[in-house]
This record gives sequence, C-alpha cells and structure tokens, in this order.
Amino acid sequence: MDTAGRADILLVDDEPKNLLALTALLEDLGHHLVLARSGEEALRCALEHELALILLDVRMPGIDGFETARLLHARERTRHTPIIFLTAAADELGSIFRGYEVGAVDYLIKPLVPEVLLSKVSVFVDLYRKNADLQREIAERRQAEQQLRESQERLRALATHVITVREQERAHIAREIHDELGQVLTALKMDIFWLSRHLQQATLLEKTEAMCQTIDDTVRTVRRISTGLRPEVLDDMGLVAAIAWQTTEFQKRTGVRCNSALLPESESFDKDLSTTMFRIFQELLTNVARHAQATRLDVELSSVGDRLILNVSDNGVGMAPEPLNGKASLGLLGMRERALRLGGSVDIRSVRGAGTRVAVSIPMGSSGA
Repeated sequence: MDTAGRADILLVDDEPKNLLALTALLEDLGHHLVLARSGEEALRCALEHELALILLDVRMPGIDGFETARLLHARERTRHTPIIFLTAAADELGSIFRGYEVGAVDYLIKPLVPEVLLSKVSVFVDLYRKNADLQREIAERRQAEQQLRESQERLRALATHVITVREQERAHIAREIHDELGQVLTALKMDIFWLSRHLQQATLLEKTEAMCQTIDDTVRTVRRISTGLRPEVLDDMGLVAAIAWQTTEFQKRTGVRCNSALLPESESFDKDLSTTMFRIFQELLTNVARHAQATRLDVELSSVGDRLILNVSDNGVGMAPEPLNGKASLGLLGMRERALRLGGSVDIRSVRGAGTRVAVSIPMGSSGA
C-alpha cells in the first residue's frame, strides 16, 4: 500500500498474545499498527500519532478500557477518534451500554471473527480518510476564500488610489486650464481691443470684432471644460450647492423637469465624501440623460443618523434586472465602488416602464484610504 494512504490504528491489550493475533489479522490491510499493553501506554501513544481507529480491550489492570476511553475522548486530539471495545467473555454484554456511554462506536466479542473485524476496521478507516479529505478540502477552500478577500482588498485599495489620483489630476488640470488659458485669452482680447482702437479701416475693425467674439467663445469653452473636470462650486461652496448647480445645469441642458429637496447650503462635509457623492450624482445624471427617456427627475439630499443619503428618482423607461448587475454596467459598478470604499452603498430599484430610483448612503465623516 502507498504510505500516503496508510492510517494509524492503535491496538490496546494487556495480553501480548492478543496483540500478536490482532497484528496478524490486520497486517494485510497495510496500515500502521501502533501497539500498547496498558491504558497508560495507550494514552501516551495517542499523543504521538494521528489515529484513525482504536481497538481497546475492556479488562486491563490499572486503567481499564472504560477509563482509558473516557480520558481519550476528554482530549481534543482524540475527541472524535472512533473506539471499538474488545472483550473476551459473552457475559460482558452487560457492560456494552457503559462502553457506549464513554464513547465507543462498536463492541466485539473475543474470539474475534476475522471477516467481521476486517470489515469494521475497513469501514472506520475509510470514514477517517473521507473526513481527512473533507477537512483538507475545507482548509483549501478557506485559504482560497482568504486569498480572494485579500485580492479584492488590494483591488479596492488600487481603485481608491486611482480615484484619488484622478481627482487630484482633474483639479490640477482644471486650475491650469482656467488660470493659464484664461489669462492668456484675456490678455489676447485686451491686445486685440487695443489694436481695434488704432485701426481705421472698416474691414480690419470687423476682423478684430470677429476675433474678440472667437476669444469669448473660447473662454466659455475653457470654463465649461474646467468646470467639467472639477466644478469650482464644489470646492468653494460645498456639496449641497454643487448638487443644486448641477441639477439646474442638467435641467437646462436636457429639458427634464427637476425637483430638488436638499439640505441647507450651510451644511459642510468631508472633502472626500463630498467628491464621492458629487461624482456619483454626475454619473446618475449621465445615465438618466442617455437611457431613461425621463421627463421628471426628483433629487433629495438628506442626513439620517450618521449617514448622508442621496435619492434620485426618474419617471423614465426603467431598466431590466440584468443590466443592474451585469459586467457591462461599468457606470453602475463605478458608483458602487466609489460608495463602497467609504463604507457606503448604492441601492438601485428599477421597473420596466415605471422609472428608476437610486439611493446612495455613505457614512458622514468617512475617509478613503
């Protein structure tokens, strides 16, 4: 037999001839047979081996089989190791119940019937192997689950870092565009205006006016791009004002009638929380504009306990259940990840033809890693 498939079986009997007989009967099974001539020796052997089964004589001097079984099952290592009691006389049947009380799984009368003994030993060893395989599978599954959790945590930490860096880059680029390009365009307009005051030809004056108009259009484009990257109102006036401004802009751009119920603008929140909630709100508005075909939008920003709650509802066409959890719904996934990194959640409820309601809940005072 392959040594990897061998099991340790403890044989306990105070009579050497009985141990020899048991060994002769069981050796063909190919298992490792551990021999003990007393209860004390059996207890020592149980500390040194991972036992699959114990064959234990009832009548022994010193610690008898019943006490030995009780002590073995009192130990964590051998608490669940099956014990088969062996007794030499038929009148020992009266002690069978006592044997079961101390943890025996079976009782055999000497002289032993080889076929019965081999059958019972094979059954319990097979159970031991299956249990060992099951424990190993459970351990491997737990390890895989732990590795998966660690991988998810690393991915979430990476996503948090990417979001943070992206917001910082957006703010930096927005400032550069607004300050540098804005200043250059303003200076250029002033130069053209000065030039127009010193020109006499009508055609040249018309050209300078057209150039000024182009510069004004470019300034508005710069402001729109800068605001899209990082709205100044979010940094200067806070989350409530930014949501109110964004709602108004959305109504102007799409024609969707918007109703707002917001907290007082005096309410202030952590910068990370404000940015996260505002970006989720922007994504929600984008989804409504692209897919909802709505004519009405309700926006509510409130606080419940220690959580900031954003509810956005529309009367659009709704969504099927599949897109709500589908891999292709990157916008929805992005919203959930943004909220989750601050300990929050995004709950989406949608019915075909009956609109969509999104509830975003994030703990106040939370901060991303």
